Amino acid sequence: MAPSLTKARRPTGRKPPTGERSAQVQSLLRALSLLDSLAEAEDGAALTELAQRVGLSTSTAHRLLMTLEQERYVHFDAERKLWSVGVQAFVAGSAFMRSRNLATVARPAMRALMEQSGETVNLAIEDEGQALYLAQVECRQMMRAFSTPGGRVPLHCSSVGKALLAAMPDAQVAKILHRTGMTRMTARTIATPMALREELNRTRERGYAIDDEEHAVGLRCAAAVIHDEFGEPAGAVSVSGPMARIPDDRLPLLGSLVKDAADAIARQFGGRAGLPGTDLRGTDLRGMDFHIVEKTWTVR
Repeated sequence: MAPSLTKARRPTGRKPPTGERSAQVQSLLRALSLLDSLAEAEDGAALTELAQRVGLSTSTAHRLLMTLEQERYVHFDAERKLWSVGVQAFVAGSAFMRSRNLATVARPAMRALMEQSGETVNLAIEDEGQALYLAQVECRQMMRAFSTPGGRVPLHCSSVGKALLAAMPDAQVAKILHRTGMTRMTARTIATPMALREELNRTRERGYAIDDEEHAVGLRCAAAVIHDEFGEPAGAVSVSGPMARIPDDRLPLLGSLVKDAADAIARQFGGRAGLPGTDLRGTDLRGMDFHIVEKTWTVR
């Protein structure tokens, strides 16, 4: 039996011609740029506005939006004539939210920060009114700071703790301090609510927190907060080292490095970078019932 002559079909998985691939990639990138722009428009955006933002003609933008709307990645409000992010974009984003892990996401930025600063890098979160260490990247120095993942430190006298507190509303700060107190760990520990309030406002102005021998004698640290997608503190990243290696004039550089690292982690985590903290200058903490505890150390 003679073979029938039929039009050859492109095998599944075979790459399309180079020109076709380039056009497909370009369309994909343009569609993603439209989604990114819509994500920044809280109340939606008109077609002309969207096209101008991403540098497309209105006809091209409309064609791409119609395709995205068919797959429910965008939504068009016919009454207001505005486009907004669709439910399928939320579904896709939620899959990332379920699978993300702060320690895993932060690891590359922590390694880079250790290389840049030459000091040990720590990652911490707030848990039950304390800072809980999640991960550490040790520096290569013979003398270095060491904090075991799973270890805890008070919020009011650690750089990671103060970075976290500085990003919290005043009522939350007051509630935490009321519950935990302000244990004096060293002679330099900030042990009054008013003094801590002033320090937190300085932290917000700088963009990073400092632990100046407040938790352990001879140890200095600088830390910056990592904001989540709601602008709330998801964690904090710090660099720590001995006083001999971290003099006063080196703190601004380390502070700048931890701020950059925190913002890099926030972006990879799906959070928001570069947010200011909450100003407590108008908050009266004098009536709060805080308790101060003196802590003595025994040298062995």
